[in-house]
Amino acid sequence: MTLFTHCDSLKTAIESRRPLPEHTLKTLHQQWVLEWTYNSNAIEGNTLTLKETKVVLEGITIGGKSMLEHFEVINHKEAIDYVEAVIAGGEFFSEHLIKSIHQLVLKNIDANNAGIYRRENVLIAGAEHRPPDYLQVPGQMTALVQAYQDFSGHPIERAARLHVDFVKIHPFVDGNGRTARLLMNFDLMKAGFLPVIFKAADRLAYYEALDKAHTQNDYGDFLHLSAHAETVALGNVLSLLG
Repeated sequence: MTLFTHCDSLKTAIESRRPLPEHTLKTLHQQWVLEWTYNSNAIEGNTLTLKETKVVLEGITIGGKSMLEHFEVINHKEAIDYVEAVIAGGEFFSEHLIKSIHQLVLKNIDANNAGIYRRENVLIAGAEHRPPDYLQVPGQMTALVQAYQDFSGHPIERAARLHVDFVKIHPFVDGNGRTARLLMNFDLMKAGFLPVIFKAADRLAYYEALDKAHTQNDYGDFLHLSAHAETVALGNVLSLLG
């Protein structure tokens, strides 16, 4: 049994139940957007709670919280909307897509760097891996897209490797983590899987798996994290369907 066989069987079980009830789909979507937005932002240090994130998504401002944290929530929702729209439109993975997603992530936060590859060298706090010199970023991003297009393995592995390799390049000054998770879920949803949510509570294991892939070229831990997250997502849908 391969790492992703259980995911495939759960996906098949859900597909056999289609079309899913309209209200169920709406409920699931709202929950995905909330949990995806909350956890992805919390991993990066946003202090809004899950409930506060829900309120911000409903258009209400939270007293005592910065506008930056509000924009991170609003922007992430807009980025999800964009990802879903380009999937519906049949758009392919490209550097244009990457830059467009990142531009939404940093909208009203850092206009000078939104959607623009970094023009300076950076370090990833707490990580052993050091991203490449900024002059190498354009060439490595072109290679990233080519490697994605050439990959012939399982869709979950392709999406996970895309996430890992994107973060390794760290092409933007800020917003790389959120963009990586949006790109990963773009690829998963395009392939008919569900968006995965890496929990903020599990950020240490998540970061360690990324660093292991970056420094040892060992993707195993991150592939297992990805398969587990997809299994949880699919299992939640099946449990809701009864």
